[in-house]
Parts: sequence; structure tokens; C-alpha cells
Amino acid sequence: MLFYPPGMEQNAAPPRLSNAVLNDLHDSLGAPAYDRSALTPSIVHIGVGGFHRAHLGTYVDELCRAGHTDWAILGSGVMAGDAAMADALLPQDGLFTVIERGASMSTSTVIGSMVGYIHAHPDHAGLLDAIAAPTTQIVSLTVTEGGYPIDDATGAFDAGSPNASPTSAFAIIAAGLANRMRNDAGPVTIMSCDNIMSNGEATKNATFGLVDTIGGDLRAWVEANVAFPNSMVDRITPATTDSDREWLLENHQLTDAWPVVCEPFRQWVIEDNFAGARLPLEELDVIVAADVTPYEHMKLQLLNAGHSCLAYAAALLDIEFVHDAMADEDIRLFVRSFLDAEGKTSLAPVPGLNVDEYIATLIDRFSNPQIRDQVARLCQDGSGKLPKFLLPTIRTHLANNGPVELGALLLATWCDYLVGTSNDGNAIDVAPDSLLEDARAAALASVDDPIAFLNFPAVFDSELVSNARFTNAFVAALADLRKLGVRSAIQSTTGGRSVTGSGDSAD
Repeated sequence: MLFYPPGMEQNAAPPRLSNAVLNDLHDSLGAPAYDRSALTPSIVHIGVGGFHRAHLGTYVDELCRAGHTDWAILGSGVMAGDAAMADALLPQDGLFTVIERGASMSTSTVIGSMVGYIHAHPDHAGLLDAIAAPTTQIVSLTVTEGGYPIDDATGAFDAGSPNASPTSAFAIIAAGLANRMRNDAGPVTIMSCDNIMSNGEATKNATFGLVDTIGGDLRAWVEANVAFPNSMVDRITPATTDSDREWLLENHQLTDAWPVVCEPFRQWVIEDNFAGARLPLEELDVIVAADVTPYEHMKLQLLNAGHSCLAYAAALLDIEFVHDAMADEDIRLFVRSFLDAEGKTSLAPVPGLNVDEYIATLIDRFSNPQIRDQVARLCQDGSGKLPKFLLPTIRTHLANNGPVELGALLLATWCDYLVGTSNDGNAIDVAPDSLLEDARAAALASVDDPIAFLNFPAVFDSELVSNARFTNAFVAALADLRKLGVRSAIQSTTGGRSVTGSGDSAD
């Protein structure tokens, strides 16, 4: 039965989230009680999506709730498709709802830390002014792994990348910094919150590449006045669905055009490297580290590789949701075995964290039935993800004579997934990929010649392909997969070991 606040007739339409209804919201929504009009938008964020709002948006909201008025977010989007986010957020005065779904309970919180939104396409003058404003202390961004104009192999700036176009995020950042220099607006931090290794270095290389196209004194000014901290970010945030909007309407009598659904867990590790004003990180559950690298490796080579381990095998078995995949004994065995035998053993020590406990947390997080994360989402952009999430683990074990069989099986499941037919003969709707045409061509060629899949230089370099132990493991895994099917290939490769490894609290 719907709850109607006093004075609201049962035939009245539930209110659209906005400043005007904040005081009338039901207590269970945790609406912000702070004065949003008193907030200074000191963070300009490019690329507002679900992850940003469930991650940095919630951290800054906590600062606002603690009484800070000098930290708030001005959101922005630089792509034509970002018009949809503008249409959702502008009528809501930047407000949105975060729905945290744990295995046994859910909480919903209205977040007030975003006080404006600029859709900077095709006209980005307003965003340039915001970057150049003296009140702006941080320009943050989530433009995805594929949004950086850098060469994946070398990390150098790639002038030919579409991400280096005049309307790209980094071209706008460079132009905004030029305006900031002319305005004598002071130092600023460019802070990536994207899920890539050394995201601060990638951001720095991309920014300087576009800064150099402007020339003059700008490079010297940026070198003296701009910081690029590395960070590691983590929170599972599936795409919002209509059923999520309907759930919010049914349970809280609130219309939110674009709520965010996420897990309760969140993590942020960042270098203490800021130019100008610094976020009060000591008031947040943030790890400040001199070197973020060990945390990055742990997250990418365990969580992200674990997701890929699950995703392609699940797709070959026609499983739609991540929690259903984790309820499947064979896939759970595959994921846990990979994390324990190959993922964990490739890592350097991670200061202050127990990796076995982290793996147990991952198993719980992947198994959360309330998130309803889709396998298809995890299958996206294997060409961009696997070189970062999986191949470093394989290279480490090849150098140290460690195991690579489970990693090879993961690559084999990706290959068979790209061929496009599940184990039961059903057509797979292959997820978007930045190099989908090349990836599928290599996968289809492997039907006649398994090694042909490795002749895909955007993913596999010559050193890796020339390693006989790696190529033999891949060919054997692909043969098992195609002869025996996913389940038997997993059992064969793992030896049928128990999924209740050390610290597995999910069983």
C-alpha cells in the first residue's frame, strides 16, 4: 500500500524530486537538511553517470551534511548523448536518489551535493568559464576507460585519437586551463575517478598533449599550478532501469527521472597530491596513500578480472544476472579458483589490507541478489578491459613460472563469446566493444585456427604471443571449451577444487 504524506490526496501525482519538495519528503529518504544555496561549486565534474553519483557524489554529500559549504559539485557532460542527463537533472535542481541494495536490506538517500549541471555540447563556453572560475579547486572526471587520448601500450598521448578532438573532454580541460591562466585564477587539481591504472598519470599525459596544441606559456603554467593525483575507485553500480524508478515511486512516493542503484560497499584510495584547496579526506572513509599502485593492482586484477571471469562464462551458459551466475556452482568455482590461484598470487603486498578478506568480500558482493547487475554489462569492451585487468596477471606468472591456465580459460571464454553462440546453441547479443569488428574477426578465425585469435595486436603483443607456455595454455583451454563445454572445461582446469577457499563467507 502506498504511503501518502499528510495533506496529499490519494489521487495526487507523487512529486518530482526538486528543491521545492525536499522538506516534504518522507524521513526514510534521508533528504539533505543543509542549505544547498549556501554551497560553493568548487568541483567541476565531467562525465556525470551512475558511478560518479554513487561515488564522489556521495562523499561530497557527506561533507555537506557535516557542515562544509565550500565543497559542492557542478556536473557537466560534453557528449551529445549527455542531453539525457541534463533532461533528468536540471528539472530536479541537481538532486538524485542513491538506492543502496544489500543482500538483505535497501536504503534510499537523496543526494544534494550537485548544485548545477552544464550540457557542454555543442557549446562548451559555460564549461570553460566554470573550469576557469577562481572558486573551482578540482576538475574531476569519469569518462570511462576508453575516453582517454593515450596509447594503451605506452601511455603516451595519442594525437590521432577521437578523444583528442576539439570537442573532447581533454581539449575542453586544456582550453579551460588556458582561460584560468589568463584570469590568474590560481592552482587547480585535475582528478580522474576512472577505473584505469595510474589514472592520474593518464590524465596528466592526456591534458599535456592537448595543452601543447595551444602552446605559448600554458605548459609551464600547468606544470607549476596543476596536480594530477592517482586514485583507485570502487563501487558496483549497475545501469538504472525502469523497474528501479518504479520501485522508488512505489516505496517512497517520489518521482526521480534517473536514480542510481549501487551496492553498500564503496572504496576510494587517492594520493595526497592536490594543487590549491584540498578535500578534507580525513573526514571521509578514504585511504590516503603515498603510492596507490598496490591498491590499483588489487582492484583491477581481482575485482575487475573476477567480473570478466564470471561474465563470459555466464554468457555462454545463457545466464542474465551476475548473482545468478554466482549461484551456479561451476562459475563460482571458476571465479574463486582464479582469484585464489592466479589473481592473488600475482600481487605485491597491499599496505593495510588483507587480500584474503578482500577476496571474500568480492564473493559476497558478486553474489548480492539485490543489485541485479547484468552479465551483459560486464561483457562490454573486452578489448579495452582485458589488457588492463587480466594480461598483467598472466605476464607476472609467465615471468615467475606461475600458473596461467585459469587466465587462459578466461580468454578462451571471451573468444567463444565473441563467436556469438552459447553452449545451448542460442545466439548471443554480443555487447559493445571499442574494437568489436576486429575482435569478432579474430574470434571467428579461431574456429579453424585457434591461434588466430591471438593475432589481435590491439590486445596481444608479440612478446606474449611468442611465449609457448601461454599459447599452449590458450589453445588447450579453447579446445576443452569447444569440445567439452563451459562446465566441463572449468572442472578440468580447476581440478574440481572446492569453492570454499580461505575466507569465503558466502557459502
